[in-house]
Amino acid sequence: MDKRARMAELVALLNDYNYAYYTLGEPKVSDAEYDALYDELVLLEAETGEVLPDSPTQKVGAKLSGRFPEHRHLVPLQSLDKAQTEEALEDWARRTVRLIDEANRARAARGEPPLPNPPAFVLEPKFDGLTVVLTYENGRLTRAATRGNGVVGEMILETVKVIPSVPLSIPATGGTYEFQGEAIMPRSRLIAYNEAHETKLANARNGVAGALRNQDTREVRRRGVDIFFYHVNYASDREFATHREMIAFLREMRLKVTPYSEAFDDLQALMDAIRRLEAERAALDYDIDGLVVKIDDIAVRQALGSTAKAPRWAIAWKFKAEEAVTRLIEVAWNVGRTGVVTPQAVLEPVDIGGVTVRHATLNNIEDIERKGLRFARGRLVRLRRSNDVIPQILGLAEAERDESESTAGHPAHEIVPPEVCPACGTPLEREGPFLLCPNSLSCKPQLIRQIVHFAQRDAMDIEGLSEKTAEQLVDAAIVTDVADLFQLKAEDLLRLPRFGEKKAANLLEAIERAKRVPLDRFLFALGIRNVGKEMARRLAEHFRTFQTVAAASREALTAVEGVGDVVAENVLHFFNAPHVQKTLEKLFRLGVVPLPLEDRATEAGALPLAGLTFVLTGTLQTLSREEAKAKIESLGGKVTDSVSKKTDYVVAGEKAGSKRAKAEALGIPILEGEAGLTALIEARLKANEVRL
Repeated sequence: MDKRARMAELVALLNDYNYAYYTLGEPKVSDAEYDALYDELVLLEAETGEVLPDSPTQKVGAKLSGRFPEHRHLVPLQSLDKAQTEEALEDWARRTVRLIDEANRARAARGEPPLPNPPAFVLEPKFDGLTVVLTYENGRLTRAATRGNGVVGEMILETVKVIPSVPLSIPATGGTYEFQGEAIMPRSRLIAYNEAHETKLANARNGVAGALRNQDTREVRRRGVDIFFYHVNYASDREFATHREMIAFLREMRLKVTPYSEAFDDLQALMDAIRRLEAERAALDYDIDGLVVKIDDIAVRQALGSTAKAPRWAIAWKFKAEEAVTRLIEVAWNVGRTGVVTPQAVLEPVDIGGVTVRHATLNNIEDIERKGLRFARGRLVRLRRSNDVIPQILGLAEAERDESESTAGHPAHEIVPPEVCPACGTPLEREGPFLLCPNSLSCKPQLIRQIVHFAQRDAMDIEGLSEKTAEQLVDAAIVTDVADLFQLKAEDLLRLPRFGEKKAANLLEAIERAKRVPLDRFLFALGIRNVGKEMARRLAEHFRTFQTVAAASREALTAVEGVGDVVAENVLHFFNAPHVQKTLEKLFRLGVVPLPLEDRATEAGALPLAGLTFVLTGTLQTLSREEAKAKIESLGGKVTDSVSKKTDYVVAGEKAGSKRAKAEALGIPILEGEAGLTALIEARLKANEVRL
């Protein structure tokens, strides 16, 4: 068997195993058998230099090159009307029956058969995640987007492709299909994520939204993002008689469908199922904030139509937020990585929806005052848990509100903010509603979390430097700031518990590799307040060198897209702080080099498309527009939307229109589809004697 045929066989086999494992939950082979086949495919791809379009090796994940472009859905997505009482649901059902009667009278006048009335209803979960729409053309996944405003969303194809259960191709090899689903983050993965990270995710919805909009697609796997599909928005080559037929088709396309979908002819039976599912939702490993009732018959749906904002054939049953009353025992004050000291309520344990709650967030001093909790210590408070990991305190319980002001204001009940840092004793500073510990050099909790943040994959990428190791280094007084990491010696590590020679050597090698780091990752690693990965990238792209960023004025900083007065003030304050300047000098003296953007290409070899501007037009054979754009940008090129004298090349696929004509008129070279683009890349690689 030739290599390409074997690759095709391996792709089909591995995709079938992935479908069985991730979608059906029924593994067909052991991990070892799967890994052996996967490794064989990776080797063949390296040998041939070819990757088949639906190869599972494309699901590893990687850095993205820029922002997410807009995407216009083939069919607009609507919102749902809501019901929270049995009476409201009955009113909706009666209204549909009346509307179907009206439609049947009109059909009878035209000699058409009547629609079923009363109709059958389908009940499904209303997932609390991020709505996504996937487009398959001629069997291939070509687009994936968020809901957005229902008409236009954000293109997130590269992050969606990484989700293990999402097939890159479907059995329907012709036509165009648009499938709607909900991306979710399992509760179990959310809990594990929050245990491993200082910055906690408030809920699974935030977790999945952050992962799919992340510039590093590997975050999708770290958070265990999955998608449940429940609707076919558009099908060019297929019609459906019922919703149940639609779900069967989604399953046939090897998509992971909604785990519960049941039809009812009787409204009371439907209501009984709603009550049962509401009681059982705490046992699920994903969040639902309600249920959706839909009419099963598609012809009935078409007859009922929609209002300006919602379909008449569906309604959402919204669960009420779960609340409880318990006693606020004490308030603990915790120090974060950036020195912010935040209050956390310690509660008398209480069960809310099957979850035992012992703590709740209080955010800051103003939050305590706003909720009337200043004198709440030792008293009963109301809690709400609405799919949030950390429940919210709403205020005092009703019984407590009836107490006299003298009792309510008793000092024994008062929540008193600390005047000194609870970890190091340094006097705290007030910044708006926040308390800050300025001792970022020797405040232990700050230092440990700074080290962990500094070492993470998206920052300095020091593999093996866990929170436990950071704590050991700080406790042993081996590391007093992040710069000390770069003067560690084997003997320093070997005297720590559970550190052998191999573990010490691996950590030292990782630290040595981290000395040469891209500028955006270095800026993120420094832990400047309000400067996350995206903001660090913008600063790096705008200023290009570390020296320019560090010396930037307020006016220069606010000229950067997305940088406002708060971020500019934080950057200025950071680089003007004496202890920061001392640490930076030490880092550079020990060999740390933030690579300017122009040096990053040199580090990996000159990028073949550097300095060239491209315009894409028409339909490419195997690459989507977004994939072609990402490929060009990863090789140093720039992609714009319109043809001008500054355009170097136009990549023209099938059905290229006015942009090709304008390029021809201006004498701009035209590359014929992917073949032309590939030929240009190979020619420039050869000319530069570069091998990527």
